[in-house]
Amino acid sequence: QVQLVESGGGLVQAGGSLRLSCTASGMISVINSMDWGWYRQAPGKQRELVARITTGGSTNLADSVKGRFTITTDSAKYTVYLQMNSLKPEDTGVYYCNGKLRVREWWGQGTQVTVSE
Repeated sequence: QVQLVESGGGLVQAGGSLRLSCTASGMISVINSMDWGWYRQAPGKQRELVARITTGGSTNLADSVKGRFTITTDSAKYTVYLQMNSLKPEDTGVYYCNGKLRVREWWGQGTQVTVSE
């Protein structure tokens, strides 16, 4: 029903910035009703929520990224963004886009973010 494709990951030095994008395709009525989220998974650790934004525009950020990361959406492009500033080595991991509508959810394939010292 819905496919999510992330882009924008890469290698960056500590203190640098990256912007991740996730574009949805599929059932437009579902996409327009979804809440969006970004999760990450570091090596050897569980996947954790980084940021979330509802259809109403309310956002929720993990404490570890508050003041550094921003989540926004462009509904016309069916895209969600994660602007990441002041990156730290502990931000390294695979970042996954998530779309959720009631009990259904969809995941992207993930994009690698590596922050070097």
